[in-house]
This record gives sequence, C-alpha cells and structure tokens, in this order.
Amino acid sequence: MKIVIQRVTKAKITINHSLEREIGQGLVVLLGIEDADEKEDADWLLKKILHLRIFDDENGIMNLSVLDVKGNLMIVSQFTLHASTKKGNRPSYIRAAKPEKAVPLYDYFLQQALQSLPQTKSGEFGAYMNIALENDGPVTIIMDSKNKE
Repeated sequence: MKIVIQRVTKAKITINHSLEREIGQGLVVLLGIEDADEKEDADWLLKKILHLRIFDDENGIMNLSVLDVKGNLMIVSQFTLHASTKKGNRPSYIRAAKPEKAVPLYDYFLQQALQSLPQTKSGEFGAYMNIALENDGPVTIIMDSKNKE
C-alpha cells in the first residue's frame, strides 16, 4: 500500500458532484492498494499514521500525533498512486489492485481507522471525487508498506 498524508487545518470532499464530507484539523490520507497488499499492510500503515508526530506542540516542534491533538482523518482511495510512467506518456496502473481485491482492503482500512478515530470521514471507492483542503505547513508525507525499513 502506498499513501500520501497531508496535514490539514480543514478538508472537504465532494463525491459524485453532490455528497459532501468535511473534517477540521487532521490528516487527509490518499490510499493506493496494489495486488500484493494484505491486511498486515493496512495495519502497519494505520499504526504509523495514527502515531506520526507531525503536529506542533506548545513550542512549535512537530512532536504530537493526530491522536494527541484529537484530530480527524479523511481517507480516500487513490489507485493512481501506483502509476508507472516508465514507458510512454500514458501512465500504466497495472500494479493497482482490481476492485475485488481493493474494496475489501479499503473497507478494512477504514473500519480499523474508525475504531481509533470514530470521527474519520472517507471518500467512496470508485466514485468521482473533488477534494478541497488547506495543507497545514505544508506537511506532506509519502509512505509505502513495502518499504518499512
């Protein structure tokens, strides 16, 4: 699994031009699932996300997690994170998991996140979405469960 984490002061997602979901201070997590991913990948990444010390403490030092600041999560499926651009100009998404593999893993990731942060919001797998966010810092972090070391 690959993720892009953005620390935000607020974010809003519009799904299929109508349904809207919003969060305040927290993290927007773009989640890309590939065929080789399993629940263990989701568990490892979610633990890292929840405990990353990327929010400022009282001294302005990034020393607090999203749990510490009682922040929010917004989780959005993003198959394009697995784009290969090695050949030609059209990205290939051959490494991205097909829906029959990706949907259950995305749902699992979301359910696990909701257990830790019940105010977690999400996109909708396979839907057209627009995300408006205010990146705080800016702080943007990329992680891959296949590169744990």
